[in-house]
Amino acid sequence: MSKDAETTESQQTYTFVDYLGYLALRLVMSFTQSTSLERCDRICRLLAKVVTDWLPIRKALLEENLQLIYPNWTPQQRKRVKREMWHHLFLMCCEIAHAPRKIHRENWHQHYYAPNRKKVVEIVLGNRPAVLVSGHFGNFELAGYVTGLFGIPSTTVARPLDNGYIHDYFMAFRSMGGQHFLPKEGSSAEVQELLKNGGKLALLADQHAGPKGCWVDFMGQLASCHKGLALFTLTSGAPMMVCSNVRRGKPLQFEFQVLGIADPLQPSDYLASVSSLTRWYNERLERAIHACPEQYWWLHRRWRPPTPIRVRQAA
Repeated sequence: MSKDAETTESQQTYTFVDYLGYLALRLVMSFTQSTSLERCDRICRLLAKVVTDWLPIRKALLEENLQLIYPNWTPQQRKRVKREMWHHLFLMCCEIAHAPRKIHRENWHQHYYAPNRKKVVEIVLGNRPAVLVSGHFGNFELAGYVTGLFGIPSTTVARPLDNGYIHDYFMAFRSMGGQHFLPKEGSSAEVQELLKNGGKLALLADQHAGPKGCWVDFMGQLASCHKGLALFTLTSGAPMMVCSNVRRGKPLQFEFQVLGIADPLQPSDYLASVSSLTRWYNERLERAIHACPEQYWWLHRRWRPPTPIRVRQAA
């Protein structure tokens, strides 16, 4: 393990307060698993109304993001999307709790519709490495879980949670489907080795990369993106598949969509550079988000003011 990875993991704590937080989470999960999904759905709608109307949880940030991306929306439209977003987030947690008991290899087709399944199978089961890109959109957690059910191992880069007990609990769930995880910091050597050996790397693309990131247009506004996503494809020759896992109708009913594939063996203009490939996958994500804005995480700070030099470079 690299020195940076050790430093990141050492930031996790296992205090008595952390353990109390873990116990509270397990109680909530136990209640959720003992409640039908239909009732969970109704409870989530009630909680979403309470949070939207009375609890100021990231209220200013939500309003700021929606006004930034949808300036022509009325206050009523923004309020509706806020409420539906909270309902989606709460229901997503319930789906994660129920999934291990309800979804298995014999009945997955009752929960997932995959119109591009042939292309997905060609990439994830092929001998070549692959970079799977998504965002904080739909139920991305269960996308990784269901691919693991079919014996398709993938590796995800993620920041460890501060609470060590909760981190271990979530890692146990995520690994249940065959996923492996690398820390966000200090794992570049492991990622390169993974792709060299034909592994599948899964990444969330819509995370702020700081002032030194690759600044491109995302949903009409400049956003900083990690250069590594494009570099992984450009340097290893691994095809990049942009995908989403969007809920359709009832709980645990999803449509797994392939939003685009960039294959270095089929040269295109968007494979010319890091910035062009970064623009390409952001365009695919934003189209899907515009179609279902209520399933996007508007409560995270995706857009931050760029420096003047980054504005000029992006232009």
